[in-house]
This record gives sequence, structure tokens and C-alpha cells, in this order.
Amino acid sequence: MPTEKIELEFGIVTIHDNILIAKLNEGVLFEVRNNKKLLELGKKIFQGKNYGYISHRVNSYAVDPMVYFESANTKNLKAIAVVSENEMTRQNADQVERKFYKGNNSFEVFQTLEEAVEWIKTKI
Repeated sequence: MPTEKIELEFGIVTIHDNILIAKLNEGVLFEVRNNKKLLELGKKIFQGKNYGYISHRVNSYAVDPMVYFESANTKNLKAIAVVSENEMTRQNADQVERKFYKGNNSFEVFQTLEEAVEWIKTKI
């Protein structure tokens, strides 16, 4: 059950135990400056404890893959999951975005939020 919901200019973030779940707004270009805000939020909320991030892609938007370089250097961010019901979105995340993150075992793509949450729990 979500413990807190935070509205940002580019979407809504829900804190769910030791997981940040983001639903970004339709048409957003999620870029490095947006990612910095999410990483700062993670630092503030989790205060050095391990956590995971789920990109719950219910809307259509673009992701600058450069965001993964900084995320990969965040020591307590242990896993990133992308969730989408859209096959093309999942394929893009799996075949393109994954290459920019530090390791395949830290980045996974799922069709349901429940699957992603269970996977994140095994990584933290």
C-alpha cells in the first residue's frame, strides 16, 4: 500500500515501502534534470537505505537514455524496472534503454506492476 504520493511537474511519484514508483505525464521528455529530481527525492526519503525504482508507463513519453548513467552511479539505487502493457514500449526499454544501465540484472521490463514490485524486492 502506498505510503506517500508526491506530485512533480513531470509526473506523480508514489513511495511504496522501499520503492519509488513514477507515472510520468503524457508527452513528457524525461531528461537528466528530471532524473536528478527523482534521485534527490530517493536520497531524501531513503537516507542511504537501498531502494528500487519503477517506471510505470501508463502514458506515452520519451526517455533520454543519458538518465541511466547517473542512476547507475547511485549506490543505494539497486534496481530499475519498466512496466508497460504496450509491447513496443517494453521492447524499446529492453533493447535500447537497458544498454545504458550498468548491468542487465539491475534493469528489467515487465508487463504488470505486481511483477515489477516482486522483482524489485528480490534486488534490495
